[in-house]
Amino acid sequence: MSSSFQRTTNNGKISRLATDKSYRYSLIMDSKEFRKIFGEVAKSYGFKTAFGGCYKESTECIFVLQLQKSNFGDYYELNIKIYIQGTFGNKYLPNKDTIKKEMGDVFNRQPKEYCSLFDFDIAMSDEDRMQTLKKFFDDFVIPYEEKALSVSGVRELADEGSIFLLSTVKDELDRLYPVN
Repeated sequence: MSSSFQRTTNNGKISRLATDKSYRYSLIMDSKEFRKIFGEVAKSYGFKTAFGGCYKESTECIFVLQLQKSNFGDYYELNIKIYIQGTFGNKYLPNKDTIKKEMGDVFNRQPKEYCSLFDFDIAMSDEDRMQTLKKFFDDFVIPYEEKALSVSGVRELADEGSIFLLSTVKDELDRLYPVN
């Protein structure tokens, strides 16, 4: 027989805590805590944090991850942006505009299979959310980021269908970085 009690979290939400041995975790991680933890995990994978986002940069590209809070529920969309140096005469820097405002030369979102990771209306234990976050970085973010930091990698992502290059961006890449 299990017993449970309610607890109010720091954002006023009610979470149920079970006290039996088979259910010893609580469902208390909220979206604000997740944003902080996301940044910490990103840092552990070599990302820098600034202006509420995470980024890595090379001489050719800047790769940005930015959590965008939804107005329609308790969830985030992950904005994934790639800025390619020199395109349209731009020299990109990891500043507030590139991380928070602009769309990048390439824009994407998290894969559908990871949407529940970012959705706090879906019950998930803190342990499961953390394991899924690590899996997300290991299986998706890092392989994607390794390609996204070079023009040849961006082309490879486009060729395999992982990203869509707008025709103007593709033309600009071909002009700046001709394929031999």
